Amino acid sequence: MAAYWIWWIVGGALVVAELLTGTFFLLALGVAFAIGGVAALLGATFEIQLVIAGVVAIAGVFLAHRWRRRNVPAAQDPPFDIGQTVRVQAWNPDGTARVAYRGTLWQAEMAGPDVPRGDTMVIVGVRGSTLVIADRPI
Repeated sequence: MAAYWIWWIVGGALVVAELLTGTFFLLALGVAFAIGGVAALLGATFEIQLVIAGVVAIAGVFLAHRWRRRNVPAAQDPPFDIGQTVRVQAWNPDGTARVAYRGTLWQAEMAGPDVPRGDTMVIVGVRGSTLVIADRPI
């Protein structure tokens, strides 16, 4: 089998894999392999084929990364924690608390200064890894 067929088969396999993932990075690699196949068809040595495919792959991945950063919004975690109840293990002097939630202890802070403290509280927000709690849903 001619070398260019191997390049094109691998490139085609990468494009098919790209269709399953949707990230554009495998598409860049598939195009690079196809261009490596064109270099093989034109009679370039194997080393030149590798260099051409490598340069095109690096450029393609770089361009795909830049495009993705500009056009795909950052994923937002769904607010599935909001509305869940937590069990307060201990209140700290500064008004924060340690609460049991999802099988571990979390740091929590009150939603406002006028919120009454209780043994069971409701998550009304999340700030980083700190839960914001209140006595009832807001």
